[in-house]
Amino acid sequence: MKILAKFIFTKILGWKLIGSFPKNTQKYVLIGVPHTSKMDFVIGMLVKLMTKEKINFIGKSSLFKAPFGFFFRALGGTPVDRSKSNNLVDAIIHIFNSKKEFRLAMSPEGTRKKVNKWKTGFYYIAKGAKVPVVLFTFDFGKKQVALSAPYHLSDDKEKDFNYFYNYFKDVKGKYPNLQ
Repeated sequence: MKILAKFIFTKILGWKLIGSFPKNTQKYVLIGVPHTSKMDFVIGMLVKLMTKEKINFIGKSSLFKAPFGFFFRALGGTPVDRSKSNNLVDAIIHIFNSKKEFRLAMSPEGTRKKVNKWKTGFYYIAKGAKVPVVLFTFDFGKKQVALSAPYHLSDDKEKDFNYFYNYFKDVKGKYPNLQ
């Protein structure tokens, strides 16, 4: 699977991977930006498969129904019921605290539509679980995925978000008008 994923990613799609997943970090929140297309999921899965990195993700519960639910679970997915009012942040912090190894990929935009402000759940999950954040670009302009070193959150949320926004500021999504 690794060879096939790498072939598709590099030869067929013409993409490249800049950087690598942290080797000595067992737990982190991975944020992928910008999220403007369903193709982001495909690119992310190809990177996951070609690097053999154990990455988990959450998705709307409708994705996990028949006939494709087993497929998304096999790829590391967990369904989330977004219609219910529940404390998802605390539930995910509990998962981090209960596992020796856990890496959660999320989109801070929360949707593929244009947003004026990121959702902050990823930040509070990382803060509550005391894990770093790794940044992951979907740069369709350069046809590359770039991975950052783990970023350890400070006690200054504004400073942390400025760091995140600056990292992603020149990245072009598949549909830049949705950024």
